[in-house]
Amino acid sequence: MAWDDEVQVAGSTILLPEPRLMDAIGLNHKLETAIADLVDNSIDAGARRILVRFVRRGDQLVGLCVVDDGRGMPESEIDPAMTGGGQRDYTSNDLGHFGFGLKAASLGQADSLTLVSRAKGAPSCGRRWLTRKAASTFECDVLTDDSATQILNRNWGMAIETGSVVRWDGVRAFPRSNRPETTNRFLEDTLVRVRNHLGLVFHRILSRDGVAILIDVEDLDIQESSAQLPVEAVDPFGYLKAGAPGYPREFSVRLPGGDVSLHLHIWTPRSQLGGFRLGHVGPLDAQGFYFYRNDRLLQAGGWNGVIHPDRRLQLARVAIDVNDRVASQIAMNPEKTAVRVGRDFVTAVETATADGYSFARYIEEATAAFQIAQKRTRTRPKVVPPGRGFSPSVRKAISAELDFIPGQEAIDIRWADFEDDSFFDVDRRDGVIWLNKHYRWAVLGDRDSSLNDAPLLKAALYLLLEELFRGEYLGAKDKDKVQLWGAILAAAARAEAQ
Repeated sequence: MAWDDEVQVAGSTILLPEPRLMDAIGLNHKLETAIADLVDNSIDAGARRILVRFVRRGDQLVGLCVVDDGRGMPESEIDPAMTGGGQRDYTSNDLGHFGFGLKAASLGQADSLTLVSRAKGAPSCGRRWLTRKAASTFECDVLTDDSATQILNRNWGMAIETGSVVRWDGVRAFPRSNRPETTNRFLEDTLVRVRNHLGLVFHRILSRDGVAILIDVEDLDIQESSAQLPVEAVDPFGYLKAGAPGYPREFSVRLPGGDVSLHLHIWTPRSQLGGFRLGHVGPLDAQGFYFYRNDRLLQAGGWNGVIHPDRRLQLARVAIDVNDRVASQIAMNPEKTAVRVGRDFVTAVETATADGYSFARYIEEATAAFQIAQKRTRTRPKVVPPGRGFSPSVRKAISAELDFIPGQEAIDIRWADFEDDSFFDVDRRDGVIWLNKHYRWAVLGDRDSSLNDAPLLKAALYLLLEELFRGEYLGAKDKDKVQLWGAILAAAARAEAQ
């Protein structure tokens, strides 16, 4: 049979999507990436304060809200905002792009999405999607004015003269257990993960634009909320000194639609800064390209097929700012967590040169920086300095033997009353090692107690625990070590009484 370059058509018909399409959107989101998508909308609305609130009743989490003090929306804008693929007039400076962010992020995570908003000079308005209704009829509920106003006027820790509240009910990631320890551990881990993710994705905006992102937990039973925890910028390029001379460097590659600059960085070897460690990200995942659009991080690491990840390249990171003009070669996914690059981008990077400098040379120098660091005589790592509670002679000995991490707050060590029989506790937020007063007699015997007492015990605990105060959080292995060491020391202290 002959091959026709153009197929023949007899006409056309309109095929509307089935409502069950709603079941499929947003399934690629994680909880933290979905929340980041909502924060995008708040930033586009000009918000200066954005609150992420987890809501609990008793021992169960019942909801999640993202609240902002942005421009808000009048009644005429809220329906397009809640329409799948609904298009508003996006500008080149907006973080939003596809018209699916709010819906995909929300309905991929929750059984119910409620949006309420209030614009200047306009009454409150609200809409609600229920996934069971959306998946059968595309039917969206209209809130009463009183209900929308009541939600906006709740105690959010900020005044919402204009702004919006996105509310999720039936969040699928929330634990279903009625055990308080399950909910508490979920909150502990999730707050760290969400805070780190938002700090990374929005680190440029948090550092420059005066936008504050806050996280708290509301307890409906006691009608109180926890202290609002600010999201701090996590800069993946925030090293104090480059890992090789002459860096960072910059050169441009030419693509259809315009030029794109590559900012080439080599990190300091063995850095303990949060911007290098990036939480649980391993050395193969953190290396590579960091794509930004309007200062919002789209992709954190990965070489996109230009080269293969290599352990020796863990110091190499490249910042790339993109815009919609080069979307044919660098296009973000709907979740804004990765980009897809075209063949022209790969070729342009491989062949680009500037004053005799090439991308291949950058890879060689990043590899060499890592290898040189590995070959150097083994040195002692820099440590967090000791603070109050350590005797002056102990502090002097530590400073003589070890270098301190620049700008790091000191670790204090203090005695306190405990509610259980733990020997010690690690308070990373306030930088304190707490010792259980119950065991003070086992350490001091008949000697008088003082601020700087028990120097031998405190010096030993410092050497044992100091490393836990570096980085962003305690991992599962670190928590297990703390529990193990505490149990053994408590047993040893009790043995003193026998």
